[in-house]
Amino acid sequence: MLKTRLAFVVLIFMVWLSDVQAQSTAEKPNIVFILCDDLGYGDVQCMAPETSKIKTPSIDQLASEGMTFTDAHAGSSVCTPTRYGVMTGRYSWRTKLQRGVVQGFAPNLVSEDRPTIASFLKGQGYHTAILGKWHLNFQYIDPITKEIIPKLGKRSKKQIPPVGATIPDGPIQRGFDYYHGFHHAGNMKAVIENEEIILHEDEINMLPRLTQKSVEYITNQAEDKGGKPFFLYVPLGSPHTPILPTKEWQGKSGMGDYADFVMQTDATVGAIMKALEDNNLSENTLVIFSSDNGTSKAAKIPNLAEQGHLVSAGYRGSKADLWDGGHRVPFIVKWPKKVKPNSTSKELICLTDMFATFSEIIDTAIPNKAGEDSVSFLPALKGKKIKSTRAGVIHHSISGHFAYRLGDWKLLLAKGSGGWSSPKEKEAVDMPKAQLYNLKKDPAETENLYLKCPEKVEELLKQLTIDIETGRSTKGEFSKNDVDRIILWKNEGKRKNKK
Repeated sequence: MLKTRLAFVVLIFMVWLSDVQAQSTAEKPNIVFILCDDLGYGDVQCMAPETSKIKTPSIDQLASEGMTFTDAHAGSSVCTPTRYGVMTGRYSWRTKLQRGVVQGFAPNLVSEDRPTIASFLKGQGYHTAILGKWHLNFQYIDPITKEIIPKLGKRSKKQIPPVGATIPDGPIQRGFDYYHGFHHAGNMKAVIENEEIILHEDEINMLPRLTQKSVEYITNQAEDKGGKPFFLYVPLGSPHTPILPTKEWQGKSGMGDYADFVMQTDATVGAIMKALEDNNLSENTLVIFSSDNGTSKAAKIPNLAEQGHLVSAGYRGSKADLWDGGHRVPFIVKWPKKVKPNSTSKELICLTDMFATFSEIIDTAIPNKAGEDSVSFLPALKGKKIKSTRAGVIHHSISGHFAYRLGDWKLLLAKGSGGWSSPKEKEAVDMPKAQLYNLKKDPAETENLYLKCPEKVEELLKQLTIDIETGRSTKGEFSKNDVDRIILWKNEGKRKNKK
């Protein structure tokens, strides 16, 4: 009799536990994060209706159904550093990558023991997938010799790994259950499935391929009876070079190949949103749309400007630069019944903030020594101010120049753009060694107040130095940078953070 009662109690407990787990899973939203490549703030019509002439109906609809952030920034003004920040919630200059981007055929920039948003969400019951561009390095094992394929120096930009080569340290080893895509633009011919190069294909087919794979993934997840929530990261390779709109889209914009490619990219966003709708997943899916940095010079920016289209919507600079045009990016969030449709937030956020935001959404603490530069913007999604332990946001250019944003003020430790726009650093002769702007009064960064406001310069410089030397910009346990010395003033070569 006692055994029967005990068995009954155990049965009731197991049923209760199953219900609790099912309820917990149901409360966790699916997450879809679409990250464009080199799409400027002004390239999206709803972000800058007066100066954007390229039609982006799908992204505009997403904005009408969700919240648009007008002061969102990438972690850097170029590809790799921003992607590292997205994955880890940590600025990339805390690693050995102090400038530029990686070229592949090298060990993963994300250390094996560092939590990523993928491994974090996977540990909380999510199925995780990446469809698109990784650009954080990984190695290739030759299918014949079984040895690591060596990097061919400068030629590695065009070095294509052979079909059948395997990857020992890619996205699958950094928390993703599924990977389909490519490493970076120079390697786009090499199509990867999980841990293997499965074929070589013309670059023009990559965007249609990623569109199809995204739709298939969403459909498969909807049909999965296991009921797992999913995290789908779609880092597109467009409208980055090679600028290759397919025949269907060539000439659609009437403004050139780049504008055509932007329109095709917009259609991919539409296809993903339609797949969610068709599979009855829209209501419980958080969708985030953004870009990794500003528009590239390869888009022929002057030609677009002649047609009335300003890629940075009046902000100064573009991709690679320290000015806002290099790193201020479109950022849109749709989350039915959670985020007010057609709403706007002026809160200052950074793409490093994904980690902390996802953590708060699923009510699970970030692991120790992870997400050091990540602050949750969940309060902003509810129309509230963000409660941040981070004083400001650090910007970084392709050449490794630093800038610091604190409130309305922005300090740039560079004479010029710090990137590709004029004046470049070597061209900035007889200019102050740094720049200071009040973005509220001067959003286009035209009036340098560096010599006029020394106290404000000292305030921002002091906070920037603290954020670098403590290994984190948020409150928490000290976290050592991966390198012992970080050059703060690139033009002078002064070394800070000596240990």
